[in-house]
Amino acid sequence: MSDAWAERSGLTAILITVPELAAYTDRWRAVSRSSARPQVPLTELIPPHVTVLVPWVAEPTDADVARLRSAVSSVQPFGLSFPTAGQFPNGTAWLKPEPFDTVRSLLQSVFAAFPECPPYGGEFPDAQPHLTISSSTEGGPAVVAEAQAALAATPAPTVQLTELGLWREDADGAWHQFGAVPLG
Repeated sequence: MSDAWAERSGLTAILITVPELAAYTDRWRAVSRSSARPQVPLTELIPPHVTVLVPWVAEPTDADVARLRSAVSSVQPFGLSFPTAGQFPNGTAWLKPEPFDTVRSLLQSVFAAFPECPPYGGEFPDAQPHLTISSSTEGGPAVVAEAQAALAATPAPTVQLTELGLWREDADGAWHQFGAVPLG
């Protein structure tokens, strides 16, 4: 995995942000670093989230936002939970969003609406929805075991997903929301 797409700055993204999970996930995210911004913990770059599409269009227009709105117009708001942890082959540890098939279908709808923006720059064309809790360099089986134990003891909060956030990365690698598109 190269993460070459992530080394660019000024990216835009469509995200499912779940700041309600920060108190739950910061124990892992505060000591984890992005491979593209290793000097800063994940907690200082971006809130807990499930990536829908990154990189998105460089300079989103009203037409791009309308295209996104149309792509998610049939998706009604729903409850989103994170009952299990796992990891990708590169070591990145994550929480799995449920209902997984609904989240995956939402991502597929957005991918279809923006074929010129392959997920993760085309590196992961079959992107799996997840909430990263630890990057590849700090992740691994120990983090997954700790997360599974934490989830068994006290489940992560369930949130109501009502919108997708539109985000832009600044020159320092921190992300800021600049808009939102409602579901349904």
